[in-house]
Amino acid sequence: MPIEYGGLVAEHLAVRAAAGVFDVSHMGEILVRGRDALKFLQSVTCNDAARLADGQAQYSALLAEQGTFVDDLLVHRFAEDAYFLCVNAVNTDKDAAWLARHATGFDVDVCDVSADYAQLAVQGPRAAALVQSLAMEDVLSLGYYRFRRDVTLAGVPTLVARTGYTGEDGFELYCAPAAAERLWVALAEAGNLTPCGLGARNTLRLEAKMALYGHEIDDTTTPLEADLGWICKLDKGDFLGRDALLAQRKAGLTRKLVGFEVEDRMPVRDGYPLVADGREIGRVTSGSPSPFLKKNIGLAYLPIDKTAVGTQVFAVARGREVPCRIVPTPFYARPG
Repeated sequence: MPIEYGGLVAEHLAVRAAAGVFDVSHMGEILVRGRDALKFLQSVTCNDAARLADGQAQYSALLAEQGTFVDDLLVHRFAEDAYFLCVNAVNTDKDAAWLARHATGFDVDVCDVSADYAQLAVQGPRAAALVQSLAMEDVLSLGYYRFRRDVTLAGVPTLVARTGYTGEDGFELYCAPAAAERLWVALAEAGNLTPCGLGARNTLRLEAKMALYGHEIDDTTTPLEADLGWICKLDKGDFLGRDALLAQRKAGLTRKLVGFEVEDRMPVRDGYPLVADGREIGRVTSGSPSPFLKKNIGLAYLPIDKTAVGTQVFAVARGREVPCRIVPTPFYARPG
């Protein structure tokens, strides 16, 4: 996946105004099958997979015993005994091995099927109509975080999921790798669609405050700290990391992920220190100019007493302290 095709800002704005397509075939796919598939997933993911119906997906996470992230992922329910997981590319091998290790005692099979799938993401306000124009079956009626496995797009058998990583409506399309180019070309020829690279994917998800593994979440952060407590169903029963999260909730958070705007023309980048009261209090996990909002924004973990909306902190950028202010997130939410 290139950083950009025709320019990051143009690609970003195309997704916000019309539609863009991303080749995200680097993402990993893992199939969990067997009589104990649901029981197993309930024990290793923090969200409640029992709430899923066939054809429904949910955002969830794999957690270590200390409550920190192994990875975040999408769980798709094929059937009561079959679940399709989409995981971060950098973590695919780790996740598959981690799941297999914890499958002992369960009647399940864990299989890395990443080589069987390419993935294209079509995102933006015109994405649904564009995908429907190529589909033999109905996809417009799919609800958010619903999917169909039996869609034919431009002659290509495709799993179509109404999910995405941009803050816009759209679909993630899973097909055989050999058919991906055919599908890409058909999408490009179908209408006003802009090829988009990794740069726009990053700025779009930042505006929507969607976490990126290795930045906002990793093996040192918990979902409660990452403002992702909503994916942790602590009342569903035992799962890996639950005891640690209960203890953290009882003790109270000492830090939390927040968003900030830069009150300066100077962009604030990943890794820049944030200071207040003469001392470093955190570092930027993700920071960039926002092409749509036309301001500089960022995310960071800060001490609880510095996380209230309106609090001023300073980023150290190129040897000077740049004023920033904590703001509500997400920075951007699509209309309606």
